[in-house]
Amino acid sequence: MPTAEKVPATLQGYLAYLHNERNYSPLTAENYARDIRRLLALAGETPLPDLKSHHIRRYIAQLHSGGLGGRSLARVLSAWRGFYSYLMRDHGCKSNPCVGLRAPKAPKTLPHALSPDEAVKLVEMKVETPLDARDKAMFELLYSSGLRLAELVSLDPIDMDFADASVRVTGKGNKTRIVPLGSHAIAALQAWLAVRDQVARPEVTALFVGTKGARISPRTVELQLDKCALKQGLNTGVHPHMLRHSFATHVLQSSGDLRAVQEMLGHASISTTQVYTHLDFQYLSKIYDGAHPRAKKKP
Repeated sequence: MPTAEKVPATLQGYLAYLHNERNYSPLTAENYARDIRRLLALAGETPLPDLKSHHIRRYIAQLHSGGLGGRSLARVLSAWRGFYSYLMRDHGCKSNPCVGLRAPKAPKTLPHALSPDEAVKLVEMKVETPLDARDKAMFELLYSSGLRLAELVSLDPIDMDFADASVRVTGKGNKTRIVPLGSHAIAALQAWLAVRDQVARPEVTALFVGTKGARISPRTVELQLDKCALKQGLNTGVHPHMLRHSFATHVLQSSGDLRAVQEMLGHASISTTQVYTHLDFQYLSKIYDGAHPRAKKKP
């Protein structure tokens, strides 16, 4: 059974389990590790197997009072619950004190998306250097295809199919999907690939690379996008997931095809896709009136 001293090594084992058996992305595993380190800090000298439900409730209350919202607390609880399940399976822990506990409800907020004009303004950045070409290709691709940040940085040139106007993406759970590429994204990607060798080291297979020629880091993408947004005169803080929100919102508002957007985003459940929509009631009513045989009033 793990003790407080042995838990960090056990955490490493758990992260290896997430990577090797659950096929979690490095970014997701990093988030789990951060949440579990929170638990270790809150538990202090108390061994994790000795914690009870009332301890976990108190820790959640502490995090909540420290400013962590309901959605974040739900993720924290999920990480702790999964870690305890691992400890029970492989390390003799007798119980999971997180079972049955729920985080405080988070207020339902719609994800923020750029307007179509703002999105176009962002990606129509000037290209003067190879790194400018890289950034434009990254941002066009994020907006064109709705990729997650982790999916973007894991791409290789071989994943691009310009003839078919598509990109092969490996998403959560190591699941692969094919997503359409827009013409502007294709042009930006081809422009970047024409100068990529000026930046990338010869042995590096990544589509996007940093200044040292290795695969670009998620943090670098975030910083470059924020810098570009400010340069293009966008007042709001723009992050990669906002471009994913914008992609989903704009495609859904134009097509009304929730199932197609679900497939392109790589969501296992269509209810997840619905969170990304900003459709107002009038637009939904229009779809309903056009689709339902008994929607319209008889004259």
